[in-house]
Amino acid sequence: MTALEPPRRRPRAFWSDARFFLGIVLIAASVAGVWFVVGMARQTTPVYAAARTIVPGQTLTADDLRVVEVALGQLGESYVGADALRAGMVAVRTIASGELVPHSAVGAPDAATTTTVVLRSAVDVPGSVVPGTTVEVWAAPLRERGVYDAPRILVADATVVSVTRDDSMIGGGAASLELVIPRADVAAALAAMSDQSALSVVPSAGGR
Repeated sequence: MTALEPPRRRPRAFWSDARFFLGIVLIAASVAGVWFVVGMARQTTPVYAAARTIVPGQTLTADDLRVVEVALGQLGESYVGADALRAGMVAVRTIASGELVPHSAVGAPDAATTTTVVLRSAVDVPGSVVPGTTVEVWAAPLRERGVYDAPRILVADATVVSVTRDDSMIGGGAASLELVIPRADVAAALAAMSDQSALSVVPSAGGR
């Protein structure tokens, strides 16, 4: 007699395999993740950017700012939104033209620790000195007519608001500058101007 062959088991359908369903889930999750990232990238937030260079102590106005739409994600909370600027807020550091305005760069009026003075430099200043440039103010005290002591740093950290150059003076140009200086340096600066010290303004090392 011929031995009976054992019945063959029918192969399981591929869709009944748990690995198949797991693969489908992973593919769907991957596609959903990609769409989520793309969607987040398309979401923009209206924030303020500086329309011009803003110097420390300057009160922010509509003319100084413009609204831009940028995709910042979670970083959006670090910048001043288009509806978050309060009247009277001032810059506490230099904000370059085009820079997004971070909350850390603005504050209430009483947060300002600087003020502005106008002084005349005995010599012209470099062409690189423009609004927003960080400079040092040097003073050479007057000993007697035409004789000055060695110059020394009067203000170590000042910011240029405006500069007017005068090339008409004989023997070299001169410049008049409006500067933002720390309030602690105001008395020394005024004293140097009143005692006819020779003042010079030079860019700070590493300054803009």
